[in-house]
Amino acid sequence: MKLCQLTASVLLLCAASTSVRGAVVCNEEWSDSTVTLPAVSVTGIKNVGAATQQLQTSVTVIDEKQIERDDILNLKTATELVPNFYIPDYGSRMTSSIYVRGLGARIDQPVVGLNVDNIPYLNKDNYDFDLADIDRIEVYRGPQSTKYGRNTMGGLINLYTLSPLRYQGVRAMLQYGLENTVNASVSAYHRWNAGWGSSLSVSYGHTDGFFRNEYNGKKTDKENQLSVRMKHAFNAGGIRGENVTSVNVSRQGGYPYQSIESGKIAYNDTCYYKRLGVADGLTLRHRFGESGVNLSSISSFQYINDDMTLDQDFLPISYFTLTQKRHEWAFTQDFVVSRRKEQGLSWLGGLFGFYKRTNMSAPVTFKDDGIKGLIEDHFNRPEIRYPIRWDDRTFVLASDFLIPDRGAALYGSASYSLNHFTVTADLRLDYEKVGIDYHNYTSTSYTRWNSTVEPWEVFSHEKVNLDERGSLSQHFLQLLPKVTLDYSFDKRQVNRVYFTVSKGYKAGGYNTQMFSDVLQQALMAELGLASIYNPEEIISYKPESSWNYELGGWFDIAEAHLSGNASMFYIDCRNQQLTMFPEGTTTGRIMTNAGKTRSYGMELSLKWTPVKNLEISGAYGHTNAKFVKFNNGKIDYKGKHVPYAPSNTLYAGVDYTLDLRGSAKLLFHAATRGVGDIYWDEANSVRQNFYLLPEASVTYETPKYSVQLWGENLTSTRYDVFYFVSVGNAFLQRGKPRTVGATLRLKI
Repeated sequence: MKLCQLTASVLLLCAASTSVRGAVVCNEEWSDSTVTLPAVSVTGIKNVGAATQQLQTSVTVIDEKQIERDDILNLKTATELVPNFYIPDYGSRMTSSIYVRGLGARIDQPVVGLNVDNIPYLNKDNYDFDLADIDRIEVYRGPQSTKYGRNTMGGLINLYTLSPLRYQGVRAMLQYGLENTVNASVSAYHRWNAGWGSSLSVSYGHTDGFFRNEYNGKKTDKENQLSVRMKHAFNAGGIRGENVTSVNVSRQGGYPYQSIESGKIAYNDTCYYKRLGVADGLTLRHRFGESGVNLSSISSFQYINDDMTLDQDFLPISYFTLTQKRHEWAFTQDFVVSRRKEQGLSWLGGLFGFYKRTNMSAPVTFKDDGIKGLIEDHFNRPEIRYPIRWDDRTFVLASDFLIPDRGAALYGSASYSLNHFTVTADLRLDYEKVGIDYHNYTSTSYTRWNSTVEPWEVFSHEKVNLDERGSLSQHFLQLLPKVTLDYSFDKRQVNRVYFTVSKGYKAGGYNTQMFSDVLQQALMAELGLASIYNPEEIISYKPESSWNYELGGWFDIAEAHLSGNASMFYIDCRNQQLTMFPEGTTTGRIMTNAGKTRSYGMELSLKWTPVKNLEISGAYGHTNAKFVKFNNGKIDYKGKHVPYAPSNTLYAGVDYTLDLRGSAKLLFHAATRGVGDIYWDEANSVRQNFYLLPEASVTYETPKYSVQLWGENLTSTRYDVFYFVSVGNAFLQRGKPRTVGATLRLKI
């Protein structure tokens, strides 16, 4: 209750504020509109109405200055800077789980979308990569489904890299930290003429790893990664455009999962993740004379070729391993037409379509201990007169998939502004069809023994040949509305309050990792030990939808040198998608649906400059997310916290700039990040308490170069970033310990 009172008090400051330091400006980039607040820049092609409409929602913008100060190389290093925004760093670069306001997903489709230079990334397994020269990051909280569709019911991340029309020259970065961690990049920007520029960026990263596998003495999380990006920007013949091509290669060990029982990371089979990611996007925009009408086109192609191999039991025994090899192609096309006015009626219309095709192979290899513990010991009970023994001490449950996914959407937005009031209504009609063609098969054998005689004699030889094929598909059609009421207290339209009601949505899909269990249960059924799964029931999961209510505001009090934003929200979610290990499973994870959950909370971001060269900033988010209706047939989880989503996030920082001779400066930075509590299961039986990670840096900066000394988790706080149970054994992953290093940046 006190949090709500605090938020309401901050919102009232908006009404009391009468002076503004913000201004609406434009730049050379193709984006349709730009809003500039103190140290904040927001852009968006799909912004309708006055340029400040993006202030009618909860959005945090991390600019280039803060990106360099906080050493942000990828999305995971931006976590906690944004209220209620959390990306745990665990597993590998494939595990990019994002949690916002109690919503999140560990596998399959995310609840937060990602656009990189306008390219919509459709698969969260390809979210985690390093980028050189990030210009800014925009993080929207709350549903963006009406304009951006799939994967945005929790929010949206827009990431922009530097444009060659805005910067020319050479930039380089070299960073070194503990555990032989190296990050390096070099970029060249050239403007061929007034309307054409090109750039090429190459970045490389390496680490020896922070966690050691005690079984073989090797580091588990060693990594090498390489990224290349080429960008062309042009402005000619009334058309502004940008083409961006990027390639990312990653090779890493990953998965430093520690057994809670032994307290050790110790497993005998290989774990690794390899990925090749390619993306290309073309953005075009044309303005039709003085009519104010803009036509934009965003086209993209994406390709993923990756390989995940796991010691699935994560123990120093030969249970079973999982391999997932995938080739995925995706194409998207978005057409946007709009007309914007500061007063009166503005409108926007769009047509979006995508096609995604995935070829996947996901074999599970049973080994000696797995065959004995999971099959033989279950069958060979004391009363069994004819016990069995598998002939080969390893066999494969193979699964091959073809997963086509396509969708189309028609959306529109209308905004009417009169004096200080603005009313905006959005609507999207979204259609998606997802299918799966599966082939599950195995060929193995076992021997029955006659235990009624001594010594035992062979009773029979049995062959097991299973071959299952099938096709499934689902259709989803949704109407997604959003209405926003907004009031501005000044002509500059920065001090304002807003109230919005919107529907969020995420399509259903299929649990590919459960197909090995379907095949395993079919095998066990031949031994009379289990019933056969109905694939359509256990493999598919339902769409997730929510109604979201938000009251928020932005303020800028010039006399106090204080600016920020605050919001309160309530989310009513139906069929929330949760990742679980279902009863009786041995090899897979399953995405299931909770009947109903609800989340409420608040967010507050502040920036205060009490004296020249001193800046104090903070961001705090609180979420109370619980099950309203969720009964798995054995346990009623009503009233329990939704797992994996943190209850609190915190960022608090102090920055001081000391001006030296000429244009040199010394920059001092001290901050702390905080997360917690995090509940690790639906029963709330285990959790990670709230923890703080202090950080600091000092930077010597000139216009041409800078040298930074930095340290993270300076108190070497011990905390967990992941917890799970597999085959009855509990595991966790620790967060990274204290790290220190140095960074050199050049701008020539």
